[in-house]
Amino acid sequence: KMANSSAPWIGCAYLFLQSTCKTIVLPSLYESSQKKPSVFKALKLALADSTGSMNGVDMLKVHCSQPHLIVQLKFCKQENCRRFLQSYREGALQESLQNHLQLSLAISAVPLEMELKAGSEHLDSMLKDEDRCLECIYREKPDRLRDEEITKLEECLKNLIVHQSINNNMAVKDCASLNSPSQPGPSQGNSLSPQVTFTFQGQVFANRTLTPDDHQKFAKLVSKKWKQVGRSLQKTCRALRDPVIDNLALEYDREGLYEQAYQMLLRFRESEGQKATIARLIAALEENGLISLAEELLGLHSNEDRS
Repeated sequence: KMANSSAPWIGCAYLFLQSTCKTIVLPSLYESSQKKPSVFKALKLALADSTGSMNGVDMLKVHCSQPHLIVQLKFCKQENCRRFLQSYREGALQESLQNHLQLSLAISAVPLEMELKAGSEHLDSMLKDEDRCLECIYREKPDRLRDEEITKLEECLKNLIVHQSINNNMAVKDCASLNSPSQPGPSQGNSLSPQVTFTFQGQVFANRTLTPDDHQKFAKLVSKKWKQVGRSLQKTCRALRDPVIDNLALEYDREGLYEQAYQMLLRFRESEGQKATIARLIAALEENGLISLAEELLGLHSNEDRS
């Protein structure tokens, strides 16, 4: 039987990846110091998509064994492993990884073949029996600590996400050399352009300036939490200091929540101009647990209707 309630659930598996396009050789890309961070980022984001969390599965090592890229995975929770298996079985992981590789490497398409193993067991032949797959993965315990190179890449990716709003190009250059020095904080009056892309729930989105449509949707759906969002935005926006938010609440009390939220975001847009971006608003929504509203603004709720 699998772990009792007192012992942690830990298991290991190997994900074998191969490009079916002759001109794209994944091991060669990963062995390239310039491309490695991009491939790693795509792997990390696709695995996050599969489990619903950036910490759902841990990469211990990436092996290059022509023509395969082999990723050693460690799961610390059974439910995360179950979500991963469902995503793998339904082809969602494959689709996600293909999309992230395409974005990270800036190429047209990366067709992939995947294989999943735990020890000597080939899990692809038993995917319909989820519990059996879980048992095979649980039987395999990690035989190593996380590779030092993976740790550096992890730090680099975090550094990139944290600092891309400060200076996207500088962070990418730092990442390519596997360094992550501390970046300078945003100084008053800096004229750095907003980041080109941002990450939400493991997906990469193009950044853009807020539109009137974003503005109206936000005001309509944010409800009572508009103040909390305002306080998150105030960290990088001087026009939304506490007295301003409190005054807006009083001034537009009679008009109701829609108008209060609308006026708050109007202050943000007017003071920040082109720097009033969707990435900044999404980060503020995420910080306050307003995931559904963030998804609405990014158009994720209608994804099911698109083929």
